[in-house]
Amino acid sequence: MEKVKMKKINFKNINFKSLLAGLLADCVGAFFIAASIYVFAKNANFAPGGINGASVIINHISSWPIGMVSLFLNIPIIILSYKFLGMKFLLKSLKTMIISAAFMDYVAPLLPAYTGNQLLAALFAGGLAGIGYALIYIQGSSTGGSDFILLTIKKLMPHISIGQITQLIDGSIIIVGGFVFGIDAVLYGIIYTIVSSVIMDKIMYGTSSGKLAFIITDKGSNICEKINDEIERGSTIINAIGSYSKQNKEIVLCACSKSQVYPMKAAVKNIDNKALVIITEYNETYGHGFLDIHKD
Repeated sequence: MEKVKMKKINFKNINFKSLLAGLLADCVGAFFIAASIYVFAKNANFAPGGINGASVIINHISSWPIGMVSLFLNIPIIILSYKFLGMKFLLKSLKTMIISAAFMDYVAPLLPAYTGNQLLAALFAGGLAGIGYALIYIQGSSTGGSDFILLTIKKLMPHISIGQITQLIDGSIIIVGGFVFGIDAVLYGIIYTIVSSVIMDKIMYGTSSGKLAFIITDKGSNICEKINDEIERGSTIINAIGSYSKQNKEIVLCACSKSQVYPMKAAVKNIDNKALVIITEYNETYGHGFLDIHKD
């Protein structure tokens, strides 16, 4: 009988450092998320948005373990999402989901439950969840649930904004929680969602986020020089044409920190008080004077 040759695993191609870092991030992130749900949200009788919120509601009605319910609810979502999100991402996220469920059902119950003020519970639950989700998202994984639904809907209907999809999904769960726990639960669920989103953004983008200014003017060179003198920030001039006036214009593009916005506007006004200044936000900027584009 012919022997079947087993394909050898090339361990040299496996980045064990990256694998260990991802596993550590999953464990730490799962601990914070589990603590936010089990220690605070569950005992304060409110449901946060997403699958975890739905799991808290089901746990309240049936006493089924929150982690197990969350994992069970994710199964049909994974089946429906795999062809849109890719097998590699789903497998990585499945690992994170299993770890999160284990921490939720076996580690979090060992922690002391908070039974005090509900508002404080919502604030701390949101803060801990924001930290946990940020740690998981940074290493390119996901806890599944509403994340998969959000990304799948975005693939099918790209014209709908992520914010609209998130509000629809999380809002629906929070409202259902209101019927189960009472109207106050809706308010605490909203507070939880806002706090977790802010904390998450601060951790993921806080060190590199800032303001981006588009300055439309006839005195681009002078404004660039003034900005450099006042806040020591470089800028770029883009040649443009006004669609109505058909006149040549210059667009000064300047990325700066939030604290530099006011002196930047003062510098522009000092040179050209008729300039049109448009200020928006950016999350990350790579290059000279900002983040290293080659750094992981």
